[in-house]
Amino acid sequence: MTAIDPLDLTKRLIACPSVTPADAGAMAVMAEALESIGFTVHRFAAGEAPDGPVENLFATRGQGGPHFAFAGHSDVVPAGEGWSGDPFVPEVRGDLLYGRGAVDMKGAVAAFIAAAARLEDHPGTISLIITGDEEGPATFGTVALIDWMKARDICPDLCLVGEPTSARRLGDMVKIGRRGSVNMWIENAGTQGHVAYPHLADNPIPALVNALNALTALHLDDGNDWFQPSNLEITTIDVGNAATNVIPAMARARLNIRFNDEHRGADLVDLVRRTVAAHAPNATVRPAISGESFITPPGDFSALISAAIVKVTGLTPELSTTGGTSDARFLSKLCPVVEFGLCNATMHKLDEAVAIPDLYALTDIYEDIVRAVLTR
Repeated sequence: MTAIDPLDLTKRLIACPSVTPADAGAMAVMAEALESIGFTVHRFAAGEAPDGPVENLFATRGQGGPHFAFAGHSDVVPAGEGWSGDPFVPEVRGDLLYGRGAVDMKGAVAAFIAAAARLEDHPGTISLIITGDEEGPATFGTVALIDWMKARDICPDLCLVGEPTSARRLGDMVKIGRRGSVNMWIENAGTQGHVAYPHLADNPIPALVNALNALTALHLDDGNDWFQPSNLEITTIDVGNAATNVIPAMARARLNIRFNDEHRGADLVDLVRRTVAAHAPNATVRPAISGESFITPPGDFSALISAAIVKVTGLTPELSTTGGTSDARFLSKLCPVVEFGLCNATMHKLDEAVAIPDLYALTDIYEDIVRAVLTR
């Protein structure tokens, strides 16, 4: 079977400026590599502008069970200004490979494809679930892929997501769950007027401020064995009033709640609405639940992953649920999901870079994980 160098493949993926939702050739690079090692590749686009169209890829090799899936994304966040080189021209300096997406997460995708290239005549099924919409709204990516899979009765037994979970050294952290996330937009309408004639106006700001004070005073929970306490953060307050002598007609605020598995998103929306109504009865609350909290309890799957990490790196990983959201929140509805990948110190930063030895070590770890799953 064809050997694949994870460093070379990572370079070729970085060279595709696939800022969400653009693909810029990244899916074609992956498809070519996967087809060369015997995978059947399915590609389709979903959605329309401005959040689409989004390119998605599902690749599979083998048949029957067990069915092991790797999930990831080829899209990246905008590069920003101030890089020491071109963010989409991969550059090796010493032991580091620089480029947007090096760790989040083109390097992990390349490492898994390289690992799959080493696994000839394996029992069971290996699949890759790759989207171009993880860094964006996540509307037309993994959600669309899951719908596509369900329509064809495809469901993996286990799924590994290649997000950059390692903190200080490759292998020091594995994610077995994630907190949920909900954003809410609050609008409180008043009546515009002259500040010298307040009796002829209705200032919407004091009621909104009182509501926000009540929200920040809420005690959501104390956390539990696997999750930190849920937290509510006010992320903006806006009035849009450029005048010094005008009472505004509208006051707006936005908040985000990162919540553990003691809550559901809809229940938190209800709590916020009740709290706001007690102080600003005319205000409206518009929610957007990005994802629910989930956990894959420690067990055979996380133990198998930990064993592969110990074998290659000598480190025993911490099992964690910290950090932001990922597409694992969608995939967890299909099967047990665990996340493990490269060091995240430079993700989304200027001069994002991956340690080249880590790319090869991650390939070894992924190979051991898949072998263990398919042969147990």
